[in-house]
Amino acid sequence: MIYADNAATTKTSRTAIAAMLPYFNTVYGNPSSLYAFGQQAKEALEDARTRIAACLGCDAREITFTSGGSEADNQALLSAAAIGARKGKKHIVSTAFEHHAVLHTLRKLKTQGFDVTLLDVPENGLLSPRQVADAIRDDTCLVSVMYANNEIGTVQPIREIGAVCREKGVLFHTDAVQAVGHIPVDLRSDNIDLLSLSAHKFHGPRGVGVLAARRGVPLTSLIEGGAQERGKRAGTENLPAIMGMAAALGEAVRDLDANARKLRVLRDALIEGLSAVPHSILNGDPERRLPGNVHFCFEGVEGESLLLLLDDKGVCASSGSACTSGSLDPSHVLLAIGRPHEIAHGSLRLTLDAENTMEDVQQIIIAVREVVAYLRAMSPVWRDLMSGKQKFILE
Repeated sequence: MIYADNAATTKTSRTAIAAMLPYFNTVYGNPSSLYAFGQQAKEALEDARTRIAACLGCDAREITFTSGGSEADNQALLSAAAIGARKGKKHIVSTAFEHHAVLHTLRKLKTQGFDVTLLDVPENGLLSPRQVADAIRDDTCLVSVMYANNEIGTVQPIREIGAVCREKGVLFHTDAVQAVGHIPVDLRSDNIDLLSLSAHKFHGPRGVGVLAARRGVPLTSLIEGGAQERGKRAGTENLPAIMGMAAALGEAVRDLDANARKLRVLRDALIEGLSAVPHSILNGDPERRLPGNVHFCFEGVEGESLLLLLDDKGVCASSGSACTSGSLDPSHVLLAIGRPHEIAHGSLRLTLDAENTMEDVQQIIIAVREVVAYLRAMSPVWRDLMSGKQKFILE
């Protein structure tokens, strides 16, 4: 089996597992307990908080542990909205191709009287700081732009966008779930006020994440019932998962440059191999993209069939976000960058990891070429395209 769906989830690393084990049955006290055994757990919790903060370029007191990226996105947006509402500011700027954890929260805020501007995204998937600057109004309370797109892998000019927000006195949130552990991320240097991440995207365990909030940005609690996390998230902390997350993030940041160099070579070879398939197109900018992300559309092919047949050949891939894998609708990300419905339906996302090899890449290329040719041979749409009854969209 060749696993090429690391944007959906990654294998929990041995380092993370080893870091977690003592906190299941040795140091298993409740960090909120006052006795020594509980305080031992509390010390481990705060040590993990400090180590994670160091990886993100922020202070430990700016770290709040969550159940993952979706919760962190929700809390970030709702907190910023509450701050804005208190000041009479109820306008939010975001983009049309954010993760649904952001888009659905914005939809909820619209029912509460907020005005939301979703910026158009050009074909290469790269937003410009000027677009953000032009969209900010006197009543804007928040800008939310994802660091790296979860489907097409484009990496946004976050530092420049953050600088625009800082200059205009507007809070800036970034969904960095796909970025952290894969490219350099630093809250201070990147002018970020609120940042969301999820451990299982960088070989940590599932069900744990972080909302990093710059000091002075008050958070609204989504879960009531206790004073944990400085009163910002009730519930006993998931100490084993937090320890695994800290270990995985430390390892990812330590090896970031070496892994990125290797992945770019594999990524570019895969892009070159798939670009040779007639009537196909790479989605996202060819340069400003995550080191392991490859995303293509193939005309005359249905993505679901493509994935199932690739699975038969031992290749694990996806057509886009794992959160929408049950949907028959085309990707909102691809529609946002201008792909027609019939092209967006034939999408394939391959996301590599440092454990992948060049042999894996060559096998993926062969498998994709064979499956695309097979599906096209059976497709009446493809026959119409080849006969000239219909015109090709992708030349």
